[in-house]
Amino acid sequence: MDCLNCGPLRLDISRLASKLREGARLMVGQPDYEIYVAHRGRSHPDEPVMSREQFFLDRQARRFGEGGSRALRCC
Repeated sequence: MDCLNCGPLRLDISRLASKLREGARLMVGQPDYEIYVAHRGRSHPDEPVMSREQFFLDRQARRFGEGGSRALRCC
């Protein structure tokens, strides 16, 4: 069977999967590193970008309130 619309459908499913992964990471306090890098490149091109490990540790510290910052909690 030949599918004329498989290309766009595959792209939509891939995009949906990407958004679901991003949403799941945000729910547990871990934003996507690639989105962070793209944002830094667009909005702050002259400033340094954290490594993946630095990014993870920074987001973890923000999530759990380490280093004197308040934790991002719902209750």
